Amino acid sequence: MNPILKNILAVIAGAVIGSLVNGGLILISSSVITPPEGADVTTIEGLKASIHLFEPRHFIFPFLAHALGTFAGAIIAVLIAATHKMKMAMIVGGLFFIGGFINVMMLPAPMWFNVTDLVLAYFPMGYLGWKITGKK
Repeated sequence: MNPILKNILAVIAGAVIGSLVNGGLILISSSVITPPEGADVTTIEGLKASIHLFEPRHFIFPFLAHALGTFAGAIIAVLIAATHKMKMAMIVGGLFFIGGFINVMMLPAPMWFNVTDLVLAYFPMGYLGWKITGKK
C-alpha cells in the first residue's frame, strides 16, 4: 500500500478508535462517579447549567477520557503508519487537542481543569503513545 495513504488511514483509524475510547469512558463516568444532585449531564445545555455544582472528582473521568482516548488513538496510528510514526501520533494528539479546545470554549469548566486538560491530555499522550510502542 502507498505509504502516504497508509499514514492517512493510520490517522483516521487513530482518531476513530480514540474517539470510541473517549466516548466509552464518558458514557460510564456517571455510573462510577455520580453527578451532583440535579445535574443534567446528558446535554451541553445541562452541563452548562450545572457545571458550577461539580466538585474536582467530577472532572476525573472527563480528563481520563480525553487523555486515554488520545493515548489509544496515538498507539493505533503508530501501529498502522508506514512512516513518520511520531508525526502520525502527534497529528492524532493535535486532532484531539482541537476537540478539547472547542470543549473549553463551549463549557464553563474551572480554569484549573481547562489548563490541566489542554496541557496534559493531548500532546503528551500522543507522544507517550508513540514512545510506548517502541516503533521508531
